[in-house]
Amino acid sequence: MPAVTVENPLTLPRVNATADAVARPVLAVTTAPSGFEGEGFPVRRAFAGINYRYLDPFIMMDQMGEVEYAPGEPKGTPWHPHRGFETVTYIIDGIFDHQDSHGGGGTITNGDTQWMTAGAGLLHIEAPPEHLVVSGGLFHGLQLWVNLPAKDKMMAPRYQDIRGGSVQLLTSPDGGALLRVIAGELDGHAGPGITHTPITMIHATLAPGAEITLPWREDFNGLAYVLAGRGSVGAERRPVHMGQTAVFGEGGSLTVRADERQDSHTPDLEVVLLGGQPIREPMAHYGPFVMNTKDELQQAFEDFQKGRLGSVPAVHGMTEDGF
Repeated sequence: MPAVTVENPLTLPRVNATADAVARPVLAVTTAPSGFEGEGFPVRRAFAGINYRYLDPFIMMDQMGEVEYAPGEPKGTPWHPHRGFETVTYIIDGIFDHQDSHGGGGTITNGDTQWMTAGAGLLHIEAPPEHLVVSGGLFHGLQLWVNLPAKDKMMAPRYQDIRGGSVQLLTSPDGGALLRVIAGELDGHAGPGITHTPITMIHATLAPGAEITLPWREDFNGLAYVLAGRGSVGAERRPVHMGQTAVFGEGGSLTVRADERQDSHTPDLEVVLLGGQPIREPMAHYGPFVMNTKDELQQAFEDFQKGRLGSVPAVHGMTEDGF
């Protein structure tokens, strides 16, 4: 890690908050509990225990791995439905095949992102390719769920294949940080991801001792999740380490700093920075469906059971009952 990098960050555009930007305070730091998803791959639940009013429009985020699979061990998820939101799968190391019942799909690897707008509903599967199951290997990624406003929940599904080479690369004034803008924009530099709900998603790598103070839209919330390493957040330098999420308060800039010394297996601080415009609508979430009311949730389950969210392609020899 990371998959997308440059030899000399000083060749990249540099970003820094203006001196008069109000620094966002750190409201809380939480530690993600560990669990298992799908057929048994390990995850950290990045947003567990955080009040939704600080997450909105984000629903959940899982760090998948980092894990070194032995031959025969790689696992994925079986066919499953979604409705009412967007899933963002970002692969840092490794390779994943994915397909949906609406015709989207492909292979993502080493810095690629699969952005799926479930909208009115579809079926989806994610799994390692057969050759990786046979050989084993490193796997590490993220899956983020982004809510859709009520007016867009029943829109037609859409798929975006974002290759790692298309992300917007930026750096800090001293070149000590590499910023990968996957979606949204930072200081006028836009990432390739197209979102219905205005958000910014950045994967930042900070060299030991490096610090970034980034301009941040005041109408967005602010979150920082540590993928690897140790550092601090906010002007108050609140300590954070791998598997922790920092929740920022209001303001026009946010600060992240890498400790001078990192763990032996982690040369840099790796952080995902998220900001989004809160939707501020009622949310009803259960399993793979995110709607506005319990009645809409019930309708989603009924539509899935009656096959209205699509069918598994015949080549897989499965039915929806495989969920």
